[in-house]
Amino acid sequence: MRIVVALGGNALLRRGEPMTADNQRANIRIATEQIAKIHAGNELVIAHGNGPQVGLLSLQAAAYTSVSPYPLDVLGAETEGMIGYIIEQELGNLLDFEVPFATLLTQVEVDANDPAFQNPTKPIGPVYAKAEAEKLAAEKGWAIAPDGDKFRRVVASPRPKRIFEIRPIKWLLEKGSIVICAGGGGIPTMYGAHGKLQGVEAVIDKDLCSALLAEQLESDLLVIATDVSAAFIDFGKPSQKGIAQAHPDDMEKLGFAAGSMGPKVQAACEFARHTGKVAVIGSLSDIEAIVQGKAGTRISTATPGITYL
Repeated sequence: MRIVVALGGNALLRRGEPMTADNQRANIRIATEQIAKIHAGNELVIAHGNGPQVGLLSLQAAAYTSVSPYPLDVLGAETEGMIGYIIEQELGNLLDFEVPFATLLTQVEVDANDPAFQNPTKPIGPVYAKAEAEKLAAEKGWAIAPDGDKFRRVVASPRPKRIFEIRPIKWLLEKGSIVICAGGGGIPTMYGAHGKLQGVEAVIDKDLCSALLAEQLESDLLVIATDVSAAFIDFGKPSQKGIAQAHPDDMEKLGFAAGSMGPKVQAACEFARHTGKVAVIGSLSDIEAIVQGKAGTRISTATPGITYL
């Protein structure tokens, strides 16, 4: 099978966890231990989120006041290299020496007129208490939004239109390489007034980009790995229920939050509807079981309705 595995940024640096390189590597090691188990007989493409990481780089850049902070597209490119390097190293330590890897900087086109630029929803960086978040928002001109019982900075998250490096990704797969690409939803770019490609101050949703990537690669399975075992209704309440299987039409009616599970559900539904294949939302530590059909929330057009865990 050709499988796209999308690793969530919040799974690589868990909510409330100190954003250290060691913690990130430890979480990536959990993911790569799972991915190594599904390598045999499969073609693998790994995408990843970067919300916590790009927010951290932005804070670090802002602390050096001698120059203007680097824009989000440049920071996104930095996170692609940083996270890709760790994934390559950790997965390479688990697989045969002869298995090739490639981390590909991936530019993704967005629309300058996308309404997302007027309504920032994509969380980046660490979580803050409400008072601290409001203070930072006033000082730095941020937009902020609730994230559970905390707050985070939010930025524009336009839809991905085109993955510029899709042909090199296919070439690398054809040569047997494991490809790490479209990190953080890809580097947001658009064509300016003079027809020249330029970066954009935004962060593309990793899951929507991963769904587009999986569709354009004609993948057999899209795995959206996050920090929970499935998609839940009434999450965090005594009445919460995990979803085992759902048709996209029924799944979309449940109404998931835009800043958390919503984009994952939307991406999974779009992939399943456009391709007739299966998308699964589940835990980083359950990737092997997800591929075996034993874990996560499976979204497919093959079966109507919803069943619960």
